[in-house]
Amino acid sequence: MTSKKVIELFYDVVSPYSWLGFEVMCRYRTVWNIELKLRPTFLGGIMQGSGNKPPGLVPNKFLYMTKDLNRLSEYFNVPLRSPSDPFEAMFQKGSLNAMRFVTAVQEKGKGGDEQVERVSRELWRRIWYEDKDITEPASLSEAGIKAGLSDSEIKELLELSNSKEIKNKLKSSTQNALDYGAFGFPLVVCHLNGKPEMFFGSDRFELMAHCIGEKWLGPLPDKPAAKL
Repeated sequence: MTSKKVIELFYDVVSPYSWLGFEVMCRYRTVWNIELKLRPTFLGGIMQGSGNKPPGLVPNKFLYMTKDLNRLSEYFNVPLRSPSDPFEAMFQKGSLNAMRFVTAVQEKGKGGDEQVERVSRELWRRIWYEDKDITEPASLSEAGIKAGLSDSEIKELLELSNSKEIKNKLKSSTQNALDYGAFGFPLVVCHLNGKPEMFFGSDRFELMAHCIGEKWLGPLPDKPAAKL
């Protein structure tokens, strides 16, 4: 039996393009011969560490992104809607608390990557469909409840998310992505014959499939992971 190819997905729930990449890779987990490893990471650290600039600082790019996301939402069957103030949601409020919470779920949660997947999806849904906050503890708690966590689990994970252990874990994941050459998200790293191959964005799946010896069958909208 051919061993599964290891693929790492680095993402941040503040990034709408990360949501697209996340859903597609989750759908292809049972289609391609891959072992998908979720890597919650802090986009703010990636932007700072790589010297990249937010698209909101380039007006034409920001206007294009809004139209682009509408088209991609329909194509990938992912319920994306821009927040009332996308710039505030993405770049002023940020996602540090949210990504620490997701990291705590991954490190100390009882449900493995399946639980990480559900919590991440609920946070994306809050900001990119429901136009809700993802920074306050009450908001994170609500996302956790919708993802199936108990009140006691959520309380414990919120406390852990402020611990040095979880903060260092998120910093480590962010540095790991920078070491691969990250400058934005989503970042997919395919490990082939002991060598990492990096793919940026949610429009490189066909090329990725070619490189790993698999077939790109489109967005697989008949396998939606983000049901409303």
